Amino acid sequence: MATPDFVLALRERIGHAPLWLTGVTAVVLRGLGTPEAEVLLVRRQDNGAWTPVTGIIDPGEEPAVAAEREVLEEAAVVAVAERLAQVQVLPQNVYDNGDVTQYIDLVFRCRYESGEPYPADGENSEARWFPLDALPEQVSQNFRTRIALAASDTPEAHFTR
Repeated sequence: MATPDFVLALRERIGHAPLWLTGVTAVVLRGLGTPEAEVLLVRRQDNGAWTPVTGIIDPGEEPAVAAEREVLEEAAVVAVAERLAQVQVLPQNVYDNGDVTQYIDLVFRCRYESGEPYPADGENSEARWFPLDALPEQVSQNFRTRIALAASDTPEAHFTR
């Protein structure tokens, strides 16, 4: 995955020390409320996992705008963030180069507007729609939970406690 310039600049100063970042998960849905309901997933280049679109919020960027931007950049799909579905802290992550990060993740339910998905920016090897009731095996339980919370009719965001 491409590392944002602001993270690279911080790394020049702090080395591999733990870095707290804010990320977004954009759960893009179409046909919600019908038997044909689908979710947009991308297949990550680094580990082959299928996930909703994820990304890091740029400094000063509104979180919902970041979710929409990431969907367009990664999958060439226009989507509109409709609501916050979940807020959670993800486990600490150590990258192959020794960088340590931890993310607060904001999960947004996004409505599909237009575009045919494809891996637009090189971070993913595939991008496509899946029926909500037939997700691929390579979707982790945590991402399944994010998808379910975004697809639910519950208007409130879920807070992990």
